[in-house]
Amino acid sequence: MGIGGGITLIVLGAILAFAVQDSISGIDLTMIGYICLGAGILALILTLALNAQRQKTTNHTVVERHDGTAPPPPTY
Repeated sequence: MGIGGGITLIVLGAILAFAVQDSISGIDLTMIGYICLGAGILALILTLALNAQRQKTTNHTVVERHDGTAPPPPTY
């Protein structure tokens, strides 16, 4: 979903929860707004946590030589 989807759900939920005064038979728009708010906040937190976890990982490249020469000595 990403950061944009989470923010979209938060905005949509806030509009439904606090700005809409209409009523639909059998549907509570305020509760749907609160549900969208909660889902948007959860999506935003999960996205930020997963992105922070990805930034901590490192990649190492191993290069093998098969030309018969010895590798250079390591430098410290």
